[in-house]
Amino acid sequence: MVTSRIPGGFGREMLSSFARDPLRTLQSELDDVFDRFLARRGSEGALSAESYIPSLNLSETDSELQITMDVPGVKPEEVDIEVTGNTVRVRGEHKEEKEEKGRTYHRIERRTGSFFRAVELACEVKRDKVVADYKDGVLKITLPKSEVTKAHKVTVRGNGK
Repeated sequence: MVTSRIPGGFGREMLSSFARDPLRTLQSELDDVFDRFLARRGSEGALSAESYIPSLNLSETDSELQITMDVPGVKPEEVDIEVTGNTVRVRGEHKEEKEEKGRTYHRIERRTGSFFRAVELACEVKRDKVVADYKDGVLKITLPKSEVTKAHKVTVRGNGK
């Protein structure tokens, strides 16, 4: 496994298949940084309190990729997932709770607003077999690999047999 560090002290583990092309990996990380930066900006370019960027993990097995994303308080119907080519786009919106009359809020820290993440995948997936599950504030997206990207074992014959 290859581990890379990005500015801000956040560690990101990259699986071996993602580290094959260091320039592609760097481009993907830079795209992610810019996506995160731009997602926080409103129409005037100022930082927007109405958007946030949920954390995610991307993992791989021989047969599938899996994205695990923290979206606490978001209802499944508030999430939209789109798979196009080698990119998964997840967007959604967590609606703000209505303030109660007669109640004074001294602190409001719970996240509300919209979110967006785009994740570039290292291989082709079966788009029609993608499954998304939501439980306890965690969204799991399972992306089965297409047959052409699955590893194929080759037996080495000895003595020409």
